[in-house]
Amino acid sequence: MATLTEVNPATLSNDEILRYSRHLIMPEVTMEGQKKLKAARVLCVGTGGLGSPLALYLAATGIGTLGLVDFDVVDYTNLQRQVLHHTSDVGRLKLDSAIDKLTAINPFVEIKRFDTYLSSQNALDILSSFDIIADGTDNFATRYLVNDACVLSGKPNVYASIFRLEGQASIFATEAGPCYRCLYPEPPPQGLVPSCAEGGVLGVLPGLLGVIQATEVIKLILGGGEPLIGRLLLVDALAVRFRELRVRKNPECPVCARIQRSRN
Repeated sequence: MATLTEVNPATLSNDEILRYSRHLIMPEVTMEGQKKLKAARVLCVGTGGLGSPLALYLAATGIGTLGLVDFDVVDYTNLQRQVLHHTSDVGRLKLDSAIDKLTAINPFVEIKRFDTYLSSQNALDILSSFDIIADGTDNFATRYLVNDACVLSGKPNVYASIFRLEGQASIFATEAGPCYRCLYPEPPPQGLVPSCAEGGVLGVLPGLLGVIQATEVIKLILGGGEPLIGRLLLVDALAVRFRELRVRKNPECPVCARIQRSRN
């Protein structure tokens, strides 16, 4: 896992100590853990269905620097699941809407905005100043781009995806575990897998998976628990059933295996 950005140790104001008091009394967090959260720099790619709960909980938790990548505007069809955005936000840039809500929740969080479509030309530059990347995208092209950029930059990719009533989550691109291409070497043919706009998605499902992503980000920062590295969590919302698959590094992976060989 990438080393968290070095800071001259983070201190908490009296207001922050009060705000995070329920964290500070937990042996799994304590004052030192909260300082780690404040020192952390997390990039959320997308502020839609997954990005909404992800960013909301990371901001409330006290992540010190939160990066947001999005270029879209709020549409009426987003409101059924993208809880960062309200009816009055329709037509606004999602980043404007998101930043309003996140700063209202926690004014101590520094937000870095990237009003752009993530591409092969800008991905490595955008990722460079962050410790952990959380992938809240909804299309295969960007999902593979995030994975490859994380492998190249040595940053963990906290992943989730959703479709209709099902979702999955994992952590990719760490030294100890596989990358996304180890599991899915190539994207499916265009049109084979319907998008949310074509196939639909239950409104609460991204909330469930986005919260799982936020939990994994926090665990990586605190260095506790058992992160979803090498494990793919499968979520069936209709049955309320969670299953887990073990995922191993593919020694023939076209990205992480090749990068590892070049570094050796």
